[in-house]
Amino acid sequence: MHYTKEQMAELDILIYFSLDTANRGIKVHSTADEEKISAVERLFDKGLVTQKDGGYLTDLGRKAAEHAQALILILSPHQHSIAS
Repeated sequence: MHYTKEQMAELDILIYFSLDTANRGIKVHSTADEEKISAVERLFDKGLVTQKDGGYLTDLGRKAAEHAQALILILSPHQHSIAS
């Protein structure tokens, strides 16, 4: 099983949200590329964000964003320090 192009676009939206506070949302403007607009609309339809153009994360959306952002960190290359 692989992530679909649509799922990848949704994950890309979820990593934009700040997890430091629930008071900061995002807005995907009508001038954004169609992929981003469609992704945020799907997130709204799934109940992960409060508005069709973004808004704030719902409780479920926050969990999804936490997982998406954790996955990015886990998969990022890490520098290993070598003790001398």
